[in-house]
Amino acid sequence: MTERIIPVGPLGPLGPSDTPRAPDIPGVPDVPDAQDVPDESADGDRLPPPRFALGRQTWKEIAHLLANLPISILGFVYVVTLVSTGAGLAVTAIGLPLLAGGLRGTRLLGRMERARARKLLGVRIDEPSPMPVRGTGFFPWLWSSLRDPVAWRTVLYDFIRLPWGIVTFTVTLTSLFLLWPVLPFLARGLTNVDRAMVRGLLSPSDELERRIAELESDRGVVVDTAAADLRRIERDLHDGAQARLVNLAMGLGLAKEKILEGQADETVAAMVDEAHGEVKLALQELRDLARGIHPAVLTDRGLDAALSSVASRCTVPVKVTADLPTRPAAAIEGIAYFTVSELLQNVSKHSGARSASVDVWRTDERLLIQVQDDGRGGAALDGGTGMAGLADRLGAVDGLFVIDSPPGGPTTITAELPWRDRGDGQG
Repeated sequence: MTERIIPVGPLGPLGPSDTPRAPDIPGVPDVPDAQDVPDESADGDRLPPPRFALGRQTWKEIAHLLANLPISILGFVYVVTLVSTGAGLAVTAIGLPLLAGGLRGTRLLGRMERARARKLLGVRIDEPSPMPVRGTGFFPWLWSSLRDPVAWRTVLYDFIRLPWGIVTFTVTLTSLFLLWPVLPFLARGLTNVDRAMVRGLLSPSDELERRIAELESDRGVVVDTAAADLRRIERDLHDGAQARLVNLAMGLGLAKEKILEGQADETVAAMVDEAHGEVKLALQELRDLARGIHPAVLTDRGLDAALSSVASRCTVPVKVTADLPTRPAAAIEGIAYFTVSELLQNVSKHSGARSASVDVWRTDERLLIQVQDDGRGGAALDGGTGMAGLADRLGAVDGLFVIDSPPGGPTTITAELPWRDRGDGQG
């Protein structure tokens, strides 16, 4: 049988939080117990304050300062060897590739330093984005490696760290023996400099790198969308108006032969009448195709009239409300028009709605569009109704696309676009 010993106080058994403390002794600083010392925070901005007694965070800071010297020697030797060798051999065929490969290696050094700062200093820094390579093959990789800002900031960090590592190692080691009472405060001051270096040189330039990545992605979306539109136009021309014009030319050719042969009878009249019908259908298809490229009513009368025209072709009643004192840029008008057009097509085909509404207004420097219907709901980006394509198209111009469509309805889809005033003097 195993016996369990329970500490007993004056008022009975003690709980986990009632562990007896040593009595206060005059003249001796009160050393906090382990549970009284707050743990280092997740973001490094709420570290426990330094105290005369050495707490856990202070020991971590001392370990970091003592490790600065060997790690800074390693980094300094690497970058000096890298730069000197790469620069010295730059006139040869292997110089620049060697330098590019060495710069890729500095990213690993930076990752190690960020991990050390997270573990010992409580500094939480996101990892930089992967190095973007514009194109495929050796030369795009070489050029991107040589222009990598993350790698060059790490080179600078490792280059200036050697003298600082010598200072921190010497001061910390000396203080461990001679300046013990003030060591926690000294360690905090020195590591604050380390924190500033890590944040300043090893943290990613979030906004710039994120913006570059977004622009790279948006450019691909724009190119893909333009290619898809061109294929659609080509297909519509080939299968629609072009085929009708070919039939028209054949019919008119047969009618011409009969007229030349002196057979201007009812057969020829019927052929001419059929050709006339083909002309009208071809013109209608060309109008629809032109409207799909850029409707004339949008250019001439603006978004309000263009959306009313789209709503009139919807199979359910649609109420359009537009509050636009001026006109946005032509490109933004076009994206807004085609967004509403496709959403109303979905309402007609998939929603089972009895009514719908379109609201368009301006808020600050944003154009907002809201399309609602009282249908069955269940719309989603991956539902196969073109929603994902709309979201990509809006995202390519810094827009937003939000779907609120619970099963059973109603459905509310909100699109947001940058306003971007027109540069053609209109509106």
